Amino acid sequence: MIRSLFRKRAATSPPRVPDDVRLYAIGDIHGCDALFRALLEKIEIDDAARPPKRTIFVLLGDFVDRGPDSAGVVERAIALSIAGNVRSLAGNHEEVFLLACEGNPAALRMFARIGGRETALSYGMSTEQYESADYEELARWLGAHVPAAHVQFLRSLENVIQIGDYVFVHAGIRPGVALADQKISDLRWIRGDFLRHGDAHEKFVIHGHTITTEVDSQCNRLGIDTGAYESGRLTAVGMEGDQRWFLST
Repeated sequence: MIRSLFRKRAATSPPRVPDDVRLYAIGDIHGCDALFRALLEKIEIDDAARPPKRTIFVLLGDFVDRGPDSAGVVERAIALSIAGNVRSLAGNHEEVFLLACEGNPAALRMFARIGGRETALSYGMSTEQYESADYEELARWLGAHVPAAHVQFLRSLENVIQIGDYVFVHAGIRPGVALADQKISDLRWIRGDFLRHGDAHEKFVIHGHTITTEVDSQCNRLGIDTGAYESGRLTAVGMEGDQRWFLST
């Protein structure tokens, strides 16, 4: 009965944000600060062209790794949070980065495999230092050179954000599990079970984490990770009432 009701709602009543809100959600940035800046400029123009409303930004996580300027992305995200109404999610890459900064051996190995080299270099480590460092030396260097304000910001990130009929998460949710009972590991890492699920969830899901060439628009979810670091396309979805539109670099 619950499943059939969810299907009926998904089919007949589009999800909405509150009437006084205009919301922009931005997908995985992955160290691409120039694209982040360019997309924010596009959003500013788009927002100014529409009737005044309370504008909210949601950043879907994975600020760091792979792209050339993770430090710049984090700095810009902090400045944006101070200046405006911004909520930010923790991605799996933030989880690994923070653990690597703490010296966790498994995290340091994963950090090196998933684009951590570019992150370390963006904080001032030289290529020679990175290539010659062992994991303990890398952890000490990160601990000494990643600004405390950046660490504090990344530790403060949320895992799930609910606004109106939408829920925003980095990776997805475990189908059949209430939002209040979702595990952090699923919110940050899940793929297959979530992506294959075709029935309605408790709320319509906006997520990143899984790269697609175009936005991945499904009846129960919307994926907006268009692989900025390899495609040059950073994507945002705008939302107002029951309407959605897209902007990208």
